[in-house]
Amino acid sequence: MISHIDHIVLTVSDIENAVAFYEKVLEMEAITFAEGRRAVRFGEQKINFQLLGQELRNHAMEGSGDICLITHWSLEKLVAHLQACEVTIIEGPVAKSGATGPIQSVYFNDPDNNLIEVSVLETETTLDPRIEEQ
Repeated sequence: MISHIDHIVLTVSDIENAVAFYEKVLEMEAITFAEGRRAVRFGEQKINFQLLGQELRNHAMEGSGDICLITHWSLEKLVAHLQACEVTIIEGPVAKSGATGPIQSVYFNDPDNNLIEVSVLETETTLDPRIEEQ
């Protein structure tokens, strides 16, 4: 029935600050849509940003997001980039189990404390028993 995720919405305290962070740290494309709303786009997906109370049907609080993104970069390049952007890594690299198989993940928070996991797909075809289930 479901083929993919089109977008997710994160509740933030400052939309332009969030856009700038995702644009710089995650190299996403900043966009404006639907009457001036702001988002960042990557591939065929996007992350929309909203202020607390802006969308009455969404009751998410600032910092309640927890997303996992896949990168085509190596772990070494990812970690070096995060360090260059002065992003504090709170966990990782660590082995995890992703939607399509084993991944190596690095965790950090965005400016609103949403948990961001950026992962590299492993090339192995079998799951390592040491990989934690999410």
